[in-house]
Amino acid sequence: MAMRQTPLTCSGHTRPVVDLAFSGITPYGYFLISACKDGKPMLRQGDTGDWIGTFLGHKGAVWGATLNKDATKAATAAADFTAKVWDAVSGDELMTLAHKHIVKTVDFTQDSNYLLTGGQDKLLRIYDLNKPEAEPKEISGHTSGIKKALWCSEDKQILSADDKTVRLWDHATMTEVKSLNFNMSVSSMEYIPEGEILVITYGRSIAFHSAVSLDPIKSFEAPATINSASLHPEKEFLVAGGEDFKLYKYDYNSGEELESYKGHFGPIHCVRFSPDGELYASGSEDGTLRLWQTVVGKTYGLWKCVLPEEDSGELAKPKIGFPETTEEEIEEIATENSDCIYPSAPDVKA
Repeated sequence: MAMRQTPLTCSGHTRPVVDLAFSGITPYGYFLISACKDGKPMLRQGDTGDWIGTFLGHKGAVWGATLNKDATKAATAAADFTAKVWDAVSGDELMTLAHKHIVKTVDFTQDSNYLLTGGQDKLLRIYDLNKPEAEPKEISGHTSGIKKALWCSEDKQILSADDKTVRLWDHATMTEVKSLNFNMSVSSMEYIPEGEILVITYGRSIAFHSAVSLDPIKSFEAPATINSASLHPEKEFLVAGGEDFKLYKYDYNSGEELESYKGHFGPIHCVRFSPDGELYASGSEDGTLRLWQTVVGKTYGLWKCVLPEEDSGELAKPKIGFPETTEEEIEEIATENSDCIYPSAPDVKA
């Protein structure tokens, strides 16, 4: 029975969406944060895309955003030379961490006590969030601006990527353990704790390495330049998106292309699986986020599979039903004088 992929389109941003991250699974579900060049990171319910709030305070493009595991704190990295930490429940700004250049990436430790940052000044910084007045620890060694920095190995090590190099650092000694060099620009990096797998994209390549040793595991070639890739939590599938506006889904074991969808109206900058693996989210140059089902036609979130009457000759297709927020309502809500905006209706469109 043929099923049609029907993504949920989450509008509200006014510039390209350049980064996104999911929280872990909490008693209230899981959550999704997006970073955008409009300087207004947004928090959404992860399984539906419903808009919860917008964090207001940055004075430049936001390049990176993350949530801690239980979705109580958010962190953002911006072109205004700051990283900010937020209360993700109330929307309040908790602290501003001044840098000397554009900040591109932020990541919490598992206990949310430390924040790792990286950016154009080529330095990794570790902030003790319980001592915001203290100077951060700094790690030098990168030769170009840092694009991504992630805690790994239960926060005992750090992974970081600049233009053409991925480096592994020991947290205790603050020294480099090993590095990987590429012949073209690294576009993204994802860390999978279960199995200690590192996903790296560069050019048309999607490469998998051991996060412990940086040894290669396998790699796939895509038909277009890839900007981001994500591995399913059960390591069954991987999804990738890039310059040709399309999302590709591959079998992780065989490398076979299973599906491809063109839903965005611009290059895809970021893609991530949800923590339960039921969906994946993509952010694009077109200013939207889209949510896609891993298994098309499954009843989940706002997707409801409605089977046709027998012998009707119709194909089964997922149905979506939910309220809409108009662009005028979004603009009106966005101008309210609040650190975190809570709309009366979810900002999601089919």
